[in-house]
Amino acid sequence: MSMKRFLFIFCCVAAVLTSLESFAGDSIIATNAQIEKVVDGFGFTEGPAVTANGDIYFVDDPNSKIYFWSVADRKLSVFVEQSAHANGMYVNQNGDLVVCEGETGSVVSYDKSGKRTVLASVFDGKRFNKPNDLWIDPKGGIYFTDPVYGKDYKVIQDGEHVYYILPDKSNVLKVVADMVKPNGIIGTPDGKLLYITDQVAGKVWRYNIQPDGTLSDKTLFANIGVDGMTIDNRGNVYVTADQIYVFDTNGKEIQRIKVPEVPANICFGGKDRKTLYITAGKGFYRLAMNVHGY
Repeated sequence: MSMKRFLFIFCCVAAVLTSLESFAGDSIIATNAQIEKVVDGFGFTEGPAVTANGDIYFVDDPNSKIYFWSVADRKLSVFVEQSAHANGMYVNQNGDLVVCEGETGSVVSYDKSGKRTVLASVFDGKRFNKPNDLWIDPKGGIYFTDPVYGKDYKVIQDGEHVYYILPDKSNVLKVVADMVKPNGIIGTPDGKLLYITDQVAGKVWRYNIQPDGTLSDKTLFANIGVDGMTIDNRGNVYVTADQIYVFDTNGKEIQRIKVPEVPANICFGGKDRKTLYITAGKGFYRLAMNVHGY
């Protein structure tokens, strides 16, 4: 679908008071900043992903749609009408939107015109369970988690694992096979470290990324079961649970951000990447920051 055909919806931004609790050091949140509701009225928002211009894609999972938020124009449009219950998303180096499709058990991409391409859908001759979240490394390889959520889905693979699609898309590797239910995933911009949450086990793990895409040196980073994750320019790791928790590079908690609705996922956006965008419940929120994403 062409961008010119999108129905643009003008949305107002309302300030929402919330709790911003800091524990140490300079505040990562902009002075006097408050959580702002950008737009609401969705079924359940998830999967925010930032473009090179700082605009944001996000999903409405129950209604199976992908939306596009233009930061400069403050306009919302539908990018994909039927998204096969997309969840985690990430924009690659070419500007394509890479998407975890739960309904089809696939990882797919959409170019800017809306053309869909399947990148991976099977492993060992069987479809994936329900791809949930992903991160793209500097080489263009794609790490994604494959748990099962929802009564209409069952485990199809031999467990709920984490996979890596090689940069040339020639093969898929199983890189983590010892988690209960892997969920959120994010890596560092230098491509050296990968963070993965095992939500049911209540852990966030950190790995070293090897040149071939495999993972080593599994280390416990935080004792918390979370959903979405992102990283700022200081290396702080942001995770969503009942609220947003922020940990420094040593796994020490430095900030809590309470959102009016339970947050599902997060990413930095805006032209300068100094706005934290939050998908939470039926709404889409933002918060001005002193730090920035990458």
